[in-house]
Amino acid sequence: MTINSKTSLYCVIGDPIEHSMSPVMHNIAFSDTGYNGVYTAFRVQDLSAAVSGIRSLGINGASVTIPHKVAIMALLDDIDEQAVKIGAVNTVVNRDGHLSGYNTDCLGAVNALLEKTDIKGRNVIMIGAGGAARAAAFGILAEGGKLKIVNILQDEGEALAKDLGVDYYPLQDYTDYDCDILINATPLGMVPDVDIMPLEPAYLSKNMVVMDIVYNPIKTRLLKEAEKIGCVTVDGVSMFVYQGVAQFEMWTGEKAPVNSMRQVVVEALQK
Repeated sequence: MTINSKTSLYCVIGDPIEHSMSPVMHNIAFSDTGYNGVYTAFRVQDLSAAVSGIRSLGINGASVTIPHKVAIMALLDDIDEQAVKIGAVNTVVNRDGHLSGYNTDCLGAVNALLEKTDIKGRNVIMIGAGGAARAAAFGILAEGGKLKIVNILQDEGEALAKDLGVDYYPLQDYTDYDCDILINATPLGMVPDVDIMPLEPAYLSKNMVVMDIVYNPIKTRLLKEAEKIGCVTVDGVSMFVYQGVAQFEMWTGEKAPVNSMRQVVVEALQK
């Protein structure tokens, strides 16, 4: 990689940020396509100052992660209509000092699912109602899926269901998992609590497509149990990579090297 005065700079901002896989993913994409860009990570606590820095330093684009996806919206010059509906921004594009916000988590979830199954007309149950769940839910409805929200926190679940015009059910009381696609959009099962599942294995059936947005571990207990009975599974790396693919293509205008991006993330997670 040759870095010079013409190198375009990109970054991810969040707190904490040490765990982020975005730098390895985007830098391999720049390398594979021959794009003169470099991507790094910044731990950001003062968001307003960071956004001023993006603008004044001419940082071409930024990924936005926890806890800044909502707060950054008030600091941008314009926001994509879909990101407004979702209520979160995970991607910033800097066009000569004019900062625009987008949400590619939505595309990430949809494209990860479409690799394995159709969404249109399918019955989908999503466990979770946080930011990632909200983005994925909007994408599923846009693709013509029929959605139910199941969540532990009643106020959060009801708020998302109301925004989407779908039904909400409390996770602790829910037993009717008759669906075509089941999505875990909670952190349950993430390292270090790898033995946790958001539902009992008995509720899984072999005709389901089971997706987990957790990507560390790559194969969560939910996905392992689903594979045992013959389910088609979609891991969290796929959603993470596809949201990054959408970012890369938005920033550069180049076709993203999807396979390389996935491979380098998997290798980094396995170390």
